[in-house]
Amino acid sequence: MAAQCCCRKAPGAEAAPARPPPEPPPALDVASASSAQLFRLRHLQLGLELRPEARELAGCLVLELCALRPAPRALVLDTHPALRLHSAAFRRAPNAATAAEPSCAFAFATPGPGSAPPPPLPAFPEGPGAEPSCCPLAFRVDPFTDYGSSLTVTLPPELEAHQPFQVILRYTSTDAPAIWWLDPELTYGSAKPFVFTQGHSVCNRSFFPCFDTPAVKCTYSAVVKAPSGVQVLMSATKSTYVEEEGVYHFHMEHPVPAYLVALVAGDLQPADIGPRSRVWAEPCLLSMATSKLSGVVEQWLSAAERLYGPYMWGRYDIVFLPPSFPIVAMENPCLTFVISSILECDEFLVIDVIHEVAHSWFGNAVTNATWEEMWLSEGLATYAQRRITTETYGAAFTCLETAFRLDALHRQMKLLGEDSPVSKLQVKLEPGVNPSHLMNLFTYEKGYCFVYYLSQLCGDPQRFDDFLRAYVEKYKFTSVVAQDLLDSFLSFFPELKEQSVDCRAEVVMSLSKCYSSLLDSMNAEIRIRWLQIVVRNDYYPDLHRVRRFLESQMSRMYTIPLYEDLCTGALKSFALEVFYQTQGRLHPNLRRTIQQILTQGLGPSAEPGAEQGGTGAEAEGDVDTPALLLGDEAPSSAIALRDVNVSA
Repeated sequence: MAAQCCCRKAPGAEAAPARPPPEPPPALDVASASSAQLFRLRHLQLGLELRPEARELAGCLVLELCALRPAPRALVLDTHPALRLHSAAFRRAPNAATAAEPSCAFAFATPGPGSAPPPPLPAFPEGPGAEPSCCPLAFRVDPFTDYGSSLTVTLPPELEAHQPFQVILRYTSTDAPAIWWLDPELTYGSAKPFVFTQGHSVCNRSFFPCFDTPAVKCTYSAVVKAPSGVQVLMSATKSTYVEEEGVYHFHMEHPVPAYLVALVAGDLQPADIGPRSRVWAEPCLLSMATSKLSGVVEQWLSAAERLYGPYMWGRYDIVFLPPSFPIVAMENPCLTFVISSILECDEFLVIDVIHEVAHSWFGNAVTNATWEEMWLSEGLATYAQRRITTETYGAAFTCLETAFRLDALHRQMKLLGEDSPVSKLQVKLEPGVNPSHLMNLFTYEKGYCFVYYLSQLCGDPQRFDDFLRAYVEKYKFTSVVAQDLLDSFLSFFPELKEQSVDCRAEVVMSLSKCYSSLLDSMNAEIRIRWLQIVVRNDYYPDLHRVRRFLESQMSRMYTIPLYEDLCTGALKSFALEVFYQTQGRLHPNLRRTIQQILTQGLGPSAEPGAEQGGTGAEAEGDVDTPALLLGDEAPSSAIALRDVNVSA
């Protein structure tokens, strides 16, 4: 869901403002403790003071919200033990439909001897309908996971639905996982302290309290005070420096998720490398960065625009960070963060920066609503990256890079096993698991394989580019789930939707004509893989082969997978018939296991005595072999994600 600003009424309008239509709540995110589904976040304002000597950030956060139902008892935000909350306050905001309130100012305390100065104080402009005074709110912090806490702020009981209000939080953050403080000795120039933030995936809750989920987006503004001589940059569409005040002002006019709010400060100097791009780097690196990127970033942006529509973020700047930056690059809007050491390798510099360029459309504009579907951002960005490199450097360059990465994917799958939970495209994120652990090669390359598969279905890369362009236009500045992508795909290619009714049966029939007669001479490992395809797709002409196989095979590793597949579809009666004919030849433990599968539909993990029957893979009873077609819906239903094989 995109949290967009409420509409403002044109001057002179007479009609009373209409209540905004209800919006779908954000997707449920097990990595967030917040009550994001109960509120609409319109805007957030940050007043930040950087204190490098104490390695501390002092902040004031102003959240502009609307409750989606009357009288919510509390607002729950994501936070972190490294963040110490000093105070919470409530303020009624003017109705955004009748009055537009400018951003608040922030007052920064003057450092003095002794104790550290307090966090910044907000200064709200007085305007029609505004209440300059704030009332204090009670709050508490509770444990949530090892990567964060929950902050519960009690709200006034008389709060109405869709009534704009503000929550003001003053805090300090020390040793936060999102904020990396570097002494001068750890920079290339060794001249000034350096600090940067890294919010992906769930670290920014230690930067500022927030709805730390990609399902929630909003615009933001910030005022930042830093030591003299330190250049401050943020992922924002507008930035200014007020010299007499010694503060930087930033504004992001498009809704972004919390993890894309980013800041960097240090001894940084700029150099233009194109009409809408510049690099920022320490003085000793600036010449190298400029020589390697001058002119080419504009070529990449132009190629991406030809494929996927206008670049919507205004500027595309790049800042090179010291070697302690924890990843290679981060796609923060308007300001890509890149590790400086990559300047030593031209090819990787090209590939990684183009990948971050692609994120401007896939990931930043259209974002995965949950971390379980991170492939929606990374898989689409990888596909777009390779389309851009094909346009600018030719197909040979792209093919070589793709082959290199897919080879790494296969090696990783061989190492972990094809049925490893982390190797799945659609990962199940269990409560308490840090989503950052899901960030791996599978997210990128399996995601790419699936997107490439969709492009092959439509038969024309240019038509698929047109689809992705329409997809971005439809969902820009919102967060989506995988089904949104698939539904849009079938709407754009209605001929594929019409074919999907008989698609699976036709494919299995064609495969059967080619290979079924040859299987009798092949070993059991190959035959069971074909028979699982037969069962999962209810292909009745080859059911006699399933019967013959189960009559001849008494091993757990071959019988259990087939009975599990038979019992999850429309072939349970067939499974019962075969079992009654063969049970006398089965080991008693195996017989009990199959009886449980038949009667309860449970897998072997729930069976009594499973540990007695065999070892290794046989005891597991789970030969999760790659099936060509994984659908289990009725043939007339629309294609869902599980209908398609995305195994690499």
